[in-house]
Amino acid sequence: MLDKAEGWFRRWFAKVWKVRGGGFYALGFAATFVYLEVATIAGEFIESSSIAAFFTEQLVEFIFRFAVDSLINTVYAFMWPVYWVQWQPPVGLIALGAGYLVFANFVKKPITAWLFPDGQPTDNAKSEGEKSSKQSP
Repeated sequence: MLDKAEGWFRRWFAKVWKVRGGGFYALGFAATFVYLEVATIAGEFIESSSIAAFFTEQLVEFIFRFAVDSLINTVYAFMWPVYWVQWQPPVGLIALGAGYLVFANFVKKPITAWLFPDGQPTDNAKSEGEKSSKQSP
């Protein structure tokens, strides 16, 4: 079951990575979204009086509220750099810049290798490779 969850997470993360450009912003978006979703689910369980009460009384309400909260979390995840800058005004901006430098120099290659073991990080790279092979004699 854990392998299945890792495969699902990897596919989801790879899609987010491709759509957001495969850089620091993509990583921040995905991490922020996962954090907000886990916080939402944990908050719902904490507010419930018991696990049985959660499943019997709040399940339908939870599903609809979670769907709306997921949309809101997506919007918040798009704005993740703003939270870093506002965190501690000069320190947040410095932390954002330092995070980018660490990401660019140490983190991007291992993440890309984990997400795309075949070496094709984007569809653009694949289509460009196909174009160049068609053009070469």
